[in-house]
Amino acid sequence: MAERVTLAQGAGGEMMDKLIKEKILKYFVKESNAEIPLSMLDDSAVIDDIVFSTDSHTVSPIIFPGGDLGSLAVAGTINDVSVMGAKPIALSAGFIVEEGLSAETFETIVKSMSIVANDAGVPIITGDTKVVEKGAIQEFMINTSGIGKRTPLLDKNIKIVKKYRSFNQRWLLDSNLKKGDKIILSGNIGEHGIALMSFREGYGFETEIKSDIAPINGLMEKVLSIGGIVAAKDPTRGGLANTVNEFSEKSNVGIILEEDNIPIPKGVRSACDMLGIDPLEIGNEGKVIIGVVKEKADDVLTEIKKHPLGKNAVIIGEATDKVEGVVLKTTVGGKRNLHKPIGDPVPRIC
Repeated sequence: MAERVTLAQGAGGEMMDKLIKEKILKYFVKESNAEIPLSMLDDSAVIDDIVFSTDSHTVSPIIFPGGDLGSLAVAGTINDVSVMGAKPIALSAGFIVEEGLSAETFETIVKSMSIVANDAGVPIITGDTKVVEKGAIQEFMINTSGIGKRTPLLDKNIKIVKKYRSFNQRWLLDSNLKKGDKIILSGNIGEHGIALMSFREGYGFETEIKSDIAPINGLMEKVLSIGGIVAAKDPTRGGLANTVNEFSEKSNVGIILEEDNIPIPKGVRSACDMLGIDPLEIGNEGKVIIGVVKEKADDVLTEIKKHPLGKNAVIIGEATDKVEGVVLKTTVGGKRNLHKPIGDPVPRIC
């Protein structure tokens, strides 16, 4: 029987990694002279000091508590550029619309994109629209691409990193962690995925959970101004578990996390207990996980907490040579290995 692509292979985690590495990279990696090429699988590529990222968004439902397909697309691409240490400067938007979609819904989502882009100071400057036959897709899909540029803030940040340890990179990369670096999470996890699943499936939880969708470029500028940042990543598909495992694998360093320190809202925890899923594997759309030299960790945390998106920020762990992979110190005093999820436990959320 012929091999078929499955939904799980597009949901983040190990199955998606395997698809990308076995079916995609072998055809593209030799065609680039980029400083940060596709093969590194960071959130953006870099060529001639231009940071470039693209993402396609298919989410169900397309409007949900705390956001919609449009706000998700804009914020997601801004965040992918921002976590490289760059300043996002412009976006593109490509629409694929199913025939029969409500014109009012279409305009609502486009307006939402405009609001988020304007608030973030990152304009949408080019795009494309296609309408396809009913049944060809599910309602509405959006592709957004973003470009960013290097700024003096990133150079200042790296200069500060070099005061405390060796550092030979020009960008914030997944592979930059070293023993002793602290891991900071900017706030609550699990809200985006649970908000979508709750609304989509009609679950009635005790508290209304809203998506955390937000552009983090302003927050990233604040932390770069403090300095000491070596890596950053937004924990989208596969959640925190996938992100910290990517840090560990690419940096070839162990990571120990403190479960008690990870902020999980009561509503998210209750929903996950009911559904039998791990909140550490659920996608987020307005958070960032930051690696920072230990000497600057408290200063960076203080600055994050001043920002509206960082009120619940916390140091959740550190890079170490005492373990391999990612180890979670549990609430009850034990330890367990925290692996990459096989796929996203909440599909169609981004």
